[in-house]
Amino acid sequence: MPKIVRFHHVGDASVLKLEELPKPQPKEGEVLLKVEAIGLNRAEVMFRSGQYLYQPSFPSSLGYEAAGIVEAVGPGVTGLKPGDRVSSIPSFSMTKYGTYGEYAVLPAYALAPYPANLSPVEGASIWMQYITGLRRS
Repeated sequence: MPKIVRFHHVGDASVLKLEELPKPQPKEGEVLLKVEAIGLNRAEVMFRSGQYLYQPSFPSSLGYEAAGIVEAVGPGVTGLKPGDRVSSIPSFSMTKYGTYGEYAVLPAYALAPYPANLSPVEGASIWMQYITGLRRS
């Protein structure tokens, strides 16, 4: 069973638990991503500590940034297929989706191919800072 990071109450990093859960399956408009790298950012720390725009419901996953390989696509997904290398665009709610784990189900609209010359670590790091800058302008 894949390992997924979740938390069951708000707090500092000690509330994070590595749990073995059944492999998630994508639903309508979703994609199953085999995660190769994740990013860590301030929004996730705020969410985990109960200080974000919205509050987690428990047990909660978290994470906006990831890069990996598409393993499966749900009904209605077009433009992505198993084997595609993609990274996540932080355009979804962490109350519904998260990236901290060996697998993540994410909405298809929040995934984009990243350049082949980038590593998964680099692919996971290319979106958040630009969206943050866009929101401030």
